Amino acid sequence: MYTIGIDFGTESGRAVLVDVRDGREIATAVYPYPHRVIDHTLPGSDKPLPPDWALQAPQDYIGVIKHTIPAVLKESGIDPAEVVGIGIDFTACTMLPVKADGTPLCYLPEYRDNPHSWVKLWKHHAAQPQADQINETARRMNQAWLNRYGGKISSEWFFSKMLQTLQEAPEIYHAADRFIEAADWVIWQLCGVETRNACTAGYKAMVQDGTYPPREYFAALHPDLADVVDTKMSRVFAQLGDRAGGLLPEMAEATGLRPGIAVAVANVDAHVTPPAVKVTEPGTMVMIMGTSTCHMLIGTELREVDGMCGVVDGGIIPGMYGYEAGQSGVGDIFAWFVDHAVPPEYHEAAKAAGVDLHKYLETEAAKQKPGEHGLIALDWWNGNRSILVDADLTGLLLGATLATRAPDIYRALIEATAYGTRIIIEAFEAKGLAVNDLVLAGGLPEKNQLLVQIYADVTGKTLKFAGSAQSPALGSAMHAAVAAGVYPNIKAAAEKMGKLKDRVVRPIPENKAVYDQLYAEYKLLHDYFGRGGNDVMKRLKAIKLAARGVATG
Repeated sequence: MYTIGIDFGTESGRAVLVDVRDGREIATAVYPYPHRVIDHTLPGSDKPLPPDWALQAPQDYIGVIKHTIPAVLKESGIDPAEVVGIGIDFTACTMLPVKADGTPLCYLPEYRDNPHSWVKLWKHHAAQPQADQINETARRMNQAWLNRYGGKISSEWFFSKMLQTLQEAPEIYHAADRFIEAADWVIWQLCGVETRNACTAGYKAMVQDGTYPPREYFAALHPDLADVVDTKMSRVFAQLGDRAGGLLPEMAEATGLRPGIAVAVANVDAHVTPPAVKVTEPGTMVMIMGTSTCHMLIGTELREVDGMCGVVDGGIIPGMYGYEAGQSGVGDIFAWFVDHAVPPEYHEAAKAAGVDLHKYLETEAAKQKPGEHGLIALDWWNGNRSILVDADLTGLLLGATLATRAPDIYRALIEATAYGTRIIIEAFEAKGLAVNDLVLAGGLPEKNQLLVQIYADVTGKTLKFAGSAQSPALGSAMHAAVAAGVYPNIKAAAEKMGKLKDRVVRPIPENKAVYDQLYAEYKLLHDYFGRGGNDVMKRLKAIKLAARGVATG
């Protein structure tokens, strides 16, 4: 028997066909989103989007299903009748407004030209004013649930984006019968049943202990939000590993699968990964590293950690508390530097060496000792998710001279992201949550060995590695196996289907000693620019927006 897991990422969707007996990955397929990330103009329009917008097209998600599933069936040569279930995971919070039958508003001609009718991607950061309002109102009304999110709701989360829609495009807000996570929308398209998975509801939509904040809180945000839960949301939450429904006949025809097979409740890409790397108990932090990094930790007790993204009972493993933190820019920062700030001579040298520019810079940067370049950076090129929870913070590079070279900066940016991870680890440890070692998953650890050693040296932790290059998709396939009744729970599935490599990387003591010094400097800068000592980053952003004619009020 087999299941299929589909991982919906930032730029593409990827499917993996998995043998449920042992987790062997039989076939994989990737489908790049034709519309990619919509952050300049809407499709068919030349009107620029404002800064910090990041949208997607829901039809791209359907394209993933219709292209990758037939591809893995063809590549594997298996009998499609042997596939017993499908599971998916998604970036979050990625949400969209739809009609009562699930039709996205951006499909309708009368709303297509309004950007609020499209999918707001996880890294849509234009809702920071609304996030500020949500947090200020919660503090003023003594809302206890706010502490479950480290004291701050992010601009990336569900109600920040919904409130932005209501305030900036009330016609879209009122036209929408439902606002829904893209993950749950895809499940709706697969099985015809609207579900709200408990994971995204808990981490991204302020649901704690099965309930939303009270009606009076939403009314204080905006009168039109008073009854939002009952009019545009749902109070019923589907648990991870449950069966959402059976595959619709039309989707079966489009994919080549049997109608009626199990469709698992949706999950989040980061939260589905720990069982895929055999982490089902406390003490190990799982880091899913790609364009951003998500830090996942399991605990048996409830702790309120400053600046964490959230803690949810059963959010990762049933019966345990799942903790999340994150960095909203990691691989994206390296890509920005390589795409926009590397002189031609390095492009030519990389070409002559027969490697891509990232690999060439990594090789050159690896020739240095820690501290040799004299630089330090703050990893906020895409804002700060944890522990400051502020999308208006920006990047910083300190110590540059006329002798500074591209490999120096490349290494300093890698180090900055490692410092950002260390400050997250220390926040958890300060609250009594043990972080004994780290498991790295995602694309970055596979591609960049310098990064791996730097992370070990900066954090002082032993690093282990996911056994699959597609850990989220594998985790989704594992949840599909639970939904299909192959395994009684995700722990049992993890024991048989989860994977870890034999490889282990440990910190180098002399490197760690230098990085301890540099990390102390990072913390000074982190607190000075991030905790109100100097708001120059925000002032610069306000000046930029004013120069572009964008209202900030």
